[in-house]
Amino acid sequence: MQRSTLRVMPQAIPLITPALFVALWMMVAAQVSNQVILPTVEQVLELLTQPLADIISMGSLASNVLVSLVRVIIGYFVAAAIAIPMGVVMGYYGLAFKLFNNFLNLFRPIPPLAWVPLVMAWFGVSSFATVLGVETGQAYIYLNNIKFSMVFIIFIGAFYPILTATLHGVTGVNKTLIDSARVLGASERQVFAKVLIPAAMPSIITGMRIGLGIAWMCLVSAEMLPGSLSGVGYLITHAYTLASTDIVIAGMISIGVVGALMDLMFREFERKKYSWRRQVK
Repeated sequence: MQRSTLRVMPQAIPLITPALFVALWMMVAAQVSNQVILPTVEQVLELLTQPLADIISMGSLASNVLVSLVRVIIGYFVAAAIAIPMGVVMGYYGLAFKLFNNFLNLFRPIPPLAWVPLVMAWFGVSSFATVLGVETGQAYIYLNNIKFSMVFIIFIGAFYPILTATLHGVTGVNKTLIDSARVLGASERQVFAKVLIPAAMPSIITGMRIGLGIAWMCLVSAEMLPGSLSGVGYLITHAYTLASTDIVIAGMISIGVVGALMDLMFREFERKKYSWRRQVK
């Protein structure tokens, strides 16, 4: 009995803090007794356990989360598709680093929200439906939800963490490994594919995890832009104007859960593919 208890305890430790947080929430909510300031756990839980129910005539929580997820995935993967190759090239070739580094650093401190006026001037409310010429039907409803302005804001948020981590990973690769591969007759392509990128990949994955978190942070800002009629960020903003704090909290929890699950996927991938990194340490 004692051994089984000891085995269960390490698995239960991560649940202690959430349990204490919920208990504190329940006590404070009962003390405040004002659902606008702080709704009860039961109110929020009711929304979370009925994700397909319509909320304030804006669709279900699940459908809004799905729309937001699609926007984040598109903006995030566009950022990764540009930042990773650019970081590899800048980290490997000194000329490319000198050419792009100072220029890119000019834009690094600019917060994504500061891009909003310019983005609206560039893209307006145009969407994927506009570009593809889809004007009616179910496809229009889905494609019209993916505005270029929103994707760009998410892209900007995710781009720099991925670029920085990739650059750091490539420059941190042991030069002896690269020189040894060349001595053994490896071509530049083989050096990239077999030595440089695999050695830098743990750092790249870390940057992708950070970029994903920032992409979700930028989501609410992106969904506040004109033309947005759906998404969990828009739902949170609209619920706030109606003093529906329980919906606001349910939306925040939904973002946190989905983001945590996506981060867990990265961590599991890193654990399975790069377990050698822990052994080296």
